[in-house]
Amino acid sequence: MDGRAAATDLELLRAHVDGDGQAFAELFHRHRDRLWAVALRTLGDREEAADALQDALLSAHRAAARFRGDSAVTTWMHRIVVNACLDRIRRRQAHPTVPLPDGNRAGDGSGIGGIEPVAPAPDHETALVVREALAALPLEQRAALVLVDVQGYPVAEVARILGVAEGTVKSRCARGRARLAVLLGHLRPAGTSPPSARPDPTGPTREVPGVTPGNPGPVEGVGSGSVRYRRDANQEDT
Repeated sequence: MDGRAAATDLELLRAHVDGDGQAFAELFHRHRDRLWAVALRTLGDREEAADALQDALLSAHRAAARFRGDSAVTTWMHRIVVNACLDRIRRRQAHPTVPLPDGNRAGDGSGIGGIEPVAPAPDHETALVVREALAALPLEQRAALVLVDVQGYPVAEVARILGVAEGTVKSRCARGRARLAVLLGHLRPAGTSPPSARPDPTGPTREVPGVTPGNPGPVEGVGSGSVRYRRDANQEDT
């Protein structure tokens, strides 16, 4: 058995810092599906998500030597991915564009992952409506809901990823769910109560793109102990 496959996340990160050229690739391969899902469902655009994941993994690759071990390696990696996504959302809000309905920028399928398989029309339209409603939430509420309701992370873990108190995560989720209930109320049959299950607003993860980590070197503003959470004027918080 390959020694890297049996190594812990922390051992792989330390091996990477010590010069093992394959250790970080193994670490990313181990967690890429969930990291990609978080990026895709936070941004709602496959190409944007792929770019954000590329940026995040490059930052993590370069900043590994500064990982202090005060959280799990996966928490640290998710934190960097979430920050990369939120940075892209802020830039997109500052310079708005009109995305194509399928989330790809190129109609010929040349974007990351190509054109997704066509779903049955009603389901496809519903997924788009839910995705748009999620995108309409304030950034902090969206990030919390994606991690808790979509990805299923415990509130305590999400609090560590986002660098906030557990109560703040719960508050953001509650506010986000209330907004979604208003935005999506027309999808619920008359006379029915909200379902207890929490549907995945973007569908299954497909075709996780590869990420080239790049050459190690110092990167400013990335570490394990804090989140570069910059307050947006339209965001709500407790």
